Amino acid sequence: MIVADSSAIIAFFLREEGWGELSKYMATTISVDHVVKEFYNSLWKAVNLKRISVEEAQRVLALFKDYVKRNMELRREEEYADKALEIALENGVTIYDALYMALALHEKIPLLTLDDKQRCISKKLGITTIP
Repeated sequence: MIVADSSAIIAFFLREEGWGELSKYMATTISVDHVVKEFYNSLWKAVNLKRISVEEAQRVLALFKDYVKRNMELRREEEYADKALEIALENGVTIYDALYMALALHEKIPLLTLDDKQRCISKKLGITTIP
């Protein structure tokens, strides 16, 4: 099992550059429940920027919901907020990104992220990152 952050989840479901490489890591993931809000916001943004239609967004959302039910364990972000704040303050990263790192540290499992800054800080904290 791995922690999947929003950058990876969103890239996978919106089929952004490199999404195919992510598929081998997506069988079973864990994430903080905040990922759901970030996913919905990304769909909203993609529609507003006319990257996808409303109908496409609805189709992608249905796939995401099914994935969450079958393949993703969601954890309450409040459980990791204190550690996330510590990480954020010490490393100049957002609480949103730090939540994923706090979960990975707590579970002692790798973090799947496409965010270069998050990957760099994760490595500094001793978190294995993918890819």
